[in-house]
Amino acid sequence: MAGSYADRDGKIWMDGQLVDWRAANVHVLSHAMHYASSVFEGERCYNGKIFKSREHSERLHFSAGELDFQIPYTVDEIEAAKTAVLQANGLTDAYVRAVAWRGAGEDMGVASARNPVHLAIAAWEWGNYYGDAKMKGAKIDIAKWKRPSPETIPVHAKAAGLYMICTTSKHAAEAKGCSDALFMDYRGYVAECTGANIFFVKDGEVHTPKADVFLNGITRQTVIERLKDKQIQVHERVILPEELEGFEQCWLTGTAAEVTPVGQIGDYNFEVGTLCRDIAADYEKLVRS
Repeated sequence: MAGSYADRDGKIWMDGQLVDWRAANVHVLSHAMHYASSVFEGERCYNGKIFKSREHSERLHFSAGELDFQIPYTVDEIEAAKTAVLQANGLTDAYVRAVAWRGAGEDMGVASARNPVHLAIAAWEWGNYYGDAKMKGAKIDIAKWKRPSPETIPVHAKAAGLYMICTTSKHAAEAKGCSDALFMDYRGYVAECTGANIFFVKDGEVHTPKADVFLNGITRQTVIERLKDKQIQVHERVILPEELEGFEQCWLTGTAAEVTPVGQIGDYNFEVGTLCRDIAADYEKLVRS
């Protein structure tokens, strides 16, 4: 599938029914467009099965609650809708996007309690998020922005507004020939990339930033579980920027990114080593099992 996401064949599930792709529109005065009252999930379907589908649907409900609105569909109804979308579009290997938002209604200021909440689910074929970086290792920039304090935003929600600095940082990275950008947090500690969590290897042990100011990704949790199953020591901890020089391997995790090796962050280089390749292969096998 290629071309504009607004001009494609297929069906999108929207507020309880399947509609033509090009007709899945919202009003220009939707609250989400003006005040970022929107949450979403990104999921991958492999061989007809969405990996950890229910966990994603449950997190969608959690994220909405963090933004003070309630999705008018149960987790079971969301699960059924995702199945309907895949079937309607004849997809067995796809990326699935569920999004819930406050629409246009009686309120058009910051407050929006009287506005209806909508839900839409779309699915499409999508290859490697970082292209050939999945084989040779991604090149990563260091973002000028920092992940904010949990006292300022709902850091554990997958909320659209939290991605504003991700977009600007990824644009800046791509302008430099990089695939992505690494954020530090408000304290100056290593945090995450624009749409993926990050892992490092040193002396056979794995180190990853503690998920206290950013989304604790479902793929991140899965990879940590697999590493522990392999009896590999995993340290979830504060990581200082100056430690980057001492790490041997690095990879990113996320539903879109899956497990992608990193070859360079700023001036620091990393080997696309055995452990990175093993955990990537293990993840590929798991999601297709």
